[in-house]
Amino acid sequence: QVTSFQRVAVLSLCTSSPHEHPEHGRLVYKGNLAKAVLGVRFFSYSTSIFNLFMIPYVMLKTGIGFESLFIQVAFYGLIGFFTFVTPVTLHVLTKGYVIRLYYKDEKDTYTAITYNAILAEKATVFHQKDVKIPDITKMFTTFYAKTKSMLVNPTLFPNPQDYHHLMGYDKSFFFNLEEEKEASERK
Repeated sequence: QVTSFQRVAVLSLCTSSPHEHPEHGRLVYKGNLAKAVLGVRFFSYSTSIFNLFMIPYVMLKTGIGFESLFIQVAFYGLIGFFTFVTPVTLHVLTKGYVIRLYYKDEKDTYTAITYNAILAEKATVFHQKDVKIPDITKMFTTFYAKTKSMLVNPTLFPNPQDYHHLMGYDKSFFFNLEEEKEASERK
């Protein structure tokens, strides 16, 4: 015997689509490296924090010390460099990795979900007309949404038409020979 509460819960689970988000729209892309990016960045942050707390303790307990101020500054600078550079580098390289991408048909807007510096999800809303494809292929950039670089894997779009629309490949191409001729004459 199913109680009415359980039946309502089952019905609501059956009718709601896991690919719909009430605020962002329809899910058109899901990055397969989201957990790996989060895990690597979390591990890097945690080891850096551990390093910050343990180095002074180790220095105090072992008595490792340098008499020269220059050597002390160089040593602590080297430790600090590796403590801070790794998390910052990982953030710079992965900040544009799109975890999920939603599309809202009625407004023709996309919402890209990425991780920010404190590993929280950040939503970036943009129109298809804001998408710019870089002239030269960049290592960690598939397209620019306004000025923010975004990285997606085209093969992970369940519907290739969603990728084509995102990149503007579905628009008709219009080439005006008159404008091209005038531009070449001005040069």
